[in-house]
Amino acid sequence: MPSINKTALGNLLSAATGIVALAMFASACAQTTAAHAGAAAMPAAALAVGVPPVRSAPADPVIPAALPPTAPKQTSPFACIAPPDVARFNYPLRHTARRLASGEPLTIVAIGSSSTAGAGASSPAASYPSRLAIELKQRFPTRDITVLNRGVNGEETENMMARFDDGVLAAHPDLVLWQVGTNSVLRDHPLKPHSALLREGIAQLKGANADVVLIDMQFAPRVLAKAETQGMEDQIALTAKEQSVDLFHRFELMRNWHEVQHIPFDAFVSPDELHMNDWSYACVAKLLAAAITEAAARPTASAAMRSTR
Repeated sequence: MPSINKTALGNLLSAATGIVALAMFASACAQTTAAHAGAAAMPAAALAVGVPPVRSAPADPVIPAALPPTAPKQTSPFACIAPPDVARFNYPLRHTARRLASGEPLTIVAIGSSSTAGAGASSPAASYPSRLAIELKQRFPTRDITVLNRGVNGEETENMMARFDDGVLAAHPDLVLWQVGTNSVLRDHPLKPHSALLREGIAQLKGANADVVLIDMQFAPRVLAKAETQGMEDQIALTAKEQSVDLFHRFELMRNWHEVQHIPFDAFVSPDELHMNDWSYACVAKLLAAAITEAAARPTASAAMRSTR
């Protein structure tokens, strides 16, 4: 074989190298073009997978700990309902009915202890008297109805009666809602003296030409732990019947919530296991307003017949 000139051989090698490099470049360009063509054919949603979206920070981020006290509360999952015999009065509210029928202003005084004052509520506006005023206004939008809260923490029946002249009668009420019994039971006081005081207090209120509604104790763990609880409940019910005044059965209402509707105590009783909370105060007010409305509209004759059964 003839010898090859070194210079010629070098030129041949350089040319071959160039051809290989050119081929590799062309292959890479073809792959890139195919990849772009495939991507263009894919849906937009598929293209976004794996690419985190760009989010702008909110101008005013919400921090739960910084919410104001007036922030709306979560709605309770429980319905405010009661058996008909628990939330209905036995006697008509004659004075209340006359004021509503005539269009004259109606004054209601709520007197009692801490569960009237609103202990356990998030604010005074969540107490049952405050909620009752709203409920009645919704039912009688054209009437002038005032509900006065005369509840004082820790008081017993005797203490409340000492305030009758200034706290109740001075307002010339058409209806008095009197919540009694709880503190006497919590302090283990005897029942007999309380019975006499209750009758005396009812006589004073009726003598002022006011309708009277008694409100009994709350069905709550600290009340249920006391030996005289059922005795006090029986006494209040018997006195209401003997004196022909209405009784709002709060104890039985709350018992129904817990034992029949299976609502846990912490849904309607405050952490102190005694006082009510916003939901239960609002529900009592709603049912009480319905009972007042019905008793004030009831024909006197039929109501009197029912009360003697």
